[in-house]
Amino acid sequence: MKPTLFGYGLTTKAIAKKLGGGCTFFDDNAKEAYTDEENNHILPSHLFDPETSTLEVTTPSLKPDHPLIKSAKNLLSEYDYFDKEMPFSIWISGTNGKTTTTQMLTHLLKQRGALSGGNIGTPLADLDTDAPIWVLESSSFTLHHTHTASPDIYLLLPITPDHLDWHKTPEQYEADKLKPLLTMKEGELALVPKGLNLPETNAYVVEYDSNAFIAEYFKLDSALLRFKAAFLQDALLALAVTKVLFDEADYALMNTFTLDAHRQEELTDAKGRLWVNDSKATNLDATIQAVKGYADRHIHLILGGDDKGVDLTPLFQDMQSLSLTLYTIGANNQKLLDLASTYNIDTTESKTIEKAVEEIDAVHTAQSIALLSPAAASFDQFRSYKHRGETFMKLVKELKN
Repeated sequence: MKPTLFGYGLTTKAIAKKLGGGCTFFDDNAKEAYTDEENNHILPSHLFDPETSTLEVTTPSLKPDHPLIKSAKNLLSEYDYFDKEMPFSIWISGTNGKTTTTQMLTHLLKQRGALSGGNIGTPLADLDTDAPIWVLESSSFTLHHTHTASPDIYLLLPITPDHLDWHKTPEQYEADKLKPLLTMKEGELALVPKGLNLPETNAYVVEYDSNAFIAEYFKLDSALLRFKAAFLQDALLALAVTKVLFDEADYALMNTFTLDAHRQEELTDAKGRLWVNDSKATNLDATIQAVKGYADRHIHLILGGDDKGVDLTPLFQDMQSLSLTLYTIGANNQKLLDLASTYNIDTTESKTIEKAVEEIDAVHTAQSIALLSPAAASFDQFRSYKHRGETFMKLVKELKN
């Protein structure tokens, strides 16, 4: 039986392909019915009739109040749909760092046949069900829509309110991040940040509050790792899983892992000064971790963009104790200026990344650090966070000696 598919996207198209095509989609972007090259039928969303469908699978991004979601009577997430075929699975979620941790853990487990998928870019339909381990980056959207599937190990990184336009409240966002605990079984490990409102669960829950705790609890030596700040925690959490599963911690292998571009990517300019491209820091927590990681220097911080209405107060409270100059850009420029005034942060209104780099160039030294860590999405001024990061790197490389 082929399911009705909600949203003509990466996840649902992969399911249709696995089923040999001939599936029915309902999609907001379809103005009239059409058939694609796989003989799938794509219809406008408003034509969906729940009485004629016995099974629906949704793309993760559809909001809970979307008419399709509200009218569906047999709704599954991608995870639920593949529940019975899913091998031993490790789900990784969190506000920031879940992609890196998923990549790190897959790097450590690759020799054991592990595959990564989910929010990291590979739909579950494209993963080999004969693989011994799936490492799944799990978005809060997917977790919200998942009701029956369950991980064998759940790894939750620190969370701060995000996607509130989707989840509506910080409480609901937290509840969705903790949802896997509801279906986990006795003896299965859930490693979660301390201080969250945990639901009743049969899982074995370990609550962590620091890198030191993770290292001590799992008998790891963080001094043997080359990573720092949030990336050190990501590496420790990945090693914690291999320690639990196989009683091994391969520090040498972990240290060969290469971070993605635009994640605290360091560049030295023609004058020998350090610039850091952290354009992928699109939320509050990522930027907090970045500034903490460079707290031993004076920081020239470029901040701003589309923050989706998130309260940035915690970041400004942290900046109060640092030697730091702020350069504001993007759509939330005025909001940043108001917060800087409230918390007495030395600030320059740059408005654009070009102006910010120019202004930092005039005062940057070999002892300071220039950091692009926007705590906001990029679409107000750029095509993507990659475009923003590439623009920043290009500007730095063009600086004269």
